[in-house]
Amino acid sequence: MKALPNILTSLRLVLTLFVFMALATVAGAVPGFSEHLTPEDQFGLQRWAFWAFVIAAVTDFFDGWLARKLDAVSVWGAILDPIGDKVLVCGAILGLLALGGQPAVVLPAGLMLFREFTVSALREVGAGKGIKLPVTRLAKWKTTLQLTALAAEMVIASWGAFDLPAEPAVRDPATLVAHSLMWVATVVTLITGAQYWEQTRKALAET
Repeated sequence: MKALPNILTSLRLVLTLFVFMALATVAGAVPGFSEHLTPEDQFGLQRWAFWAFVIAAVTDFFDGWLARKLDAVSVWGAILDPIGDKVLVCGAILGLLALGGQPAVVLPAGLMLFREFTVSALREVGAGKGIKLPVTRLAKWKTTLQLTALAAEMVIASWGAFDLPAEPAVRDPATLVAHSLMWVATVVTLITGAQYWEQTRKALAET
């Protein structure tokens, strides 16, 4: 049972790979396969990608909770969990960008990726100097906001796949909500990135 949290985290990585590959296939990026998909096949892959993303996002909560509940917190889990988070977010962003058709997503998505890579680099530099950057409460909310916003954007990008009403009176407000969530998540993402930057700068100055 104590291995269950790490199994869930590993499952998140596998599901993320599926999400990206499914959306990339729909976008026509998989030679020898994409061109043989029917419209219904494409819709089916988009639906599967969305639900795989939702399941992967849920594991993000339960793996940490189970690790604490089962007293199974481990060094490997502590390393794997943030990797799983970043891979999930980056994989979903790349999948969305591959689908195209949503220019409003490009800028916030790019800023999210910029922050994730920058913080990963800061953690790497800090680890080399013996500096550990603690995860802040805002950073935990950041991940929740990112996953919620990306799920909303995936629904908008896959609107036809879910057979949702095509009327602008329905789709336009839903799109506005999704894009607004994306920007809220991006702002919080950048704030937490600035916090990690400052923490690392101060810690390095003291060494």
